[in-house]
Amino acid sequence: MRAEDPPVMAAHYAELGWAKTVALFERYLAEQSAGDRPVLVAEADEIFAGHVTVLWRSSYEPFVEAGIPEISDLNVVPGFRRRGIATALMDEAERIVGERSDVAGIGVGLYADYGPAQRMYVQRGYLPDGRGVVYDWSPVTPGASIPIDDDAVLMMTRRLR
Repeated sequence: MRAEDPPVMAAHYAELGWAKTVALFERYLAEQSAGDRPVLVAEADEIFAGHVTVLWRSSYEPFVEAGIPEISDLNVVPGFRRRGIATALMDEAERIVGERSDVAGIGVGLYADYGPAQRMYVQRGYLPDGRGVVYDWSPVTPGASIPIDDDAVLMMTRRLR
């Protein structure tokens, strides 16, 4: 991510009605500068097409305890999907994670919008971490009711080597 990217990224996502603000990407840029979060930005035909980040310290406690970096916030603008961009972003994110860890972690949402990501992660070898669904980074207890929104995820891992 470069210093000029946050407003460009936010503008593309705003056109889609997604809540990804300039402030969010400025925070990502600051975290990247501090060495806490590499941010990979994809372009196609010289137009912003998507991004992904790597969190060296996840918000998910089991990943923190095991020292597992988390690939986070993978997004590809709909007009650029099915062109290999998500695959390229994941390849590079996993390469970066592999410089520090044998295992990569990732979380995936539970509703239909996440279907392509769910399939891609399984095809890449990610498996559920065995702790069940989490909501806002906390385990969901049996019988609990939670909203099925972006905070309801299944955490997964993949051995990189």
